[in-house]
Amino acid sequence: MNEFVSKPTRPVVSSSSPTESVRTYYRLVDADDITGLLQLFEPAAQYRRPGYAELNGHAELERFYRDERVIESGTHSITTLVCEGREVAVRGAFEGVLRDGSKASLRFADFFSVTAAGTFSLRETFFFAPLV
Repeated sequence: MNEFVSKPTRPVVSSSSPTESVRTYYRLVDADDITGLLQLFEPAAQYRRPGYAELNGHAELERFYRDERVIESGTHSITTLVCEGREVAVRGAFEGVLRDGSKASLRFADFFSVTAAGTFSLRETFFFAPLV
């Protein structure tokens, strides 16, 4: 048995509404409810995020959220949410603290592919940062 896989304790998706699933994700990640947020992802879900290798499946997602994610705590604010079918695009801001104790304030964009069950098959994140 993989030490990184959490067992679901309660359903977190009460509806198959793509926008509700996405809003639930941000509530759970801000509450540091890793077990709950993992339930929002399909077992073979993919997550693409700059600076990290593509993450595939619950074990890799859990390892990322518990051990690799540089964010210690904070709050996501959604400024724009657009839904087309089962695809959801989010523009937002994050304010928080990194694991090294420094403060973080940034804008981001997230894109989710949501299944009929309300879970994510794909998430892609982009940050508004000067790189080029």
